[in-house]
Amino acid sequence: MLETILLSMIMMVGLFLMLLSAVGFIQNKRFFTTAPKEIQEAVRPREERFPGAHTVGWFLMILSLILMIGPVIYGAWDGIQSRFTFWQFFGRFLCMLLLVKAYDILFFDLYLLCRSNFFPHFYPEVKDLVGPHLFGYNKISHIKEIATYPVMSAFLAWICTLLL
Repeated sequence: MLETILLSMIMMVGLFLMLLSAVGFIQNKRFFTTAPKEIQEAVRPREERFPGAHTVGWFLMILSLILMIGPVIYGAWDGIQSRFTFWQFFGRFLCMLLLVKAYDILFFDLYLLCRSNFFPHFYPEVKDLVGPHLFGYNKISHIKEIATYPVMSAFLAWICTLLL
């Protein structure tokens, strides 16, 4: 269980790097599709913050994807080595996905979007738009995503049990 939590924490770091690379370095509006509509409309196109910022951003984006996918692969490999049952795999993957989603809701939505200066630091034009009133703006998409997690976990567990 401790290993599953550690793998989830690595995925959380990857998720944060993904956000930082998109918002802070790449700064392309196509990464704002999940943001509230008023923020999407307020964000203006940006030049590179400094020469090579986009390169740094894309490097961080690739690193973040590795940190998001790597723990799933390692979790599967470790489970195969430990001769996990279907339900052990299912529990591991479901736990990982739910912990990362909780991090997304509590840290990204509640803290970064609603209580910190993270987004206004990079996009001053959204300073008056962010705040506690935005918490829960995307609850339907969160619920839909969480509803798919048991299916995704079962699929991953099934694949892993086939590899035993």
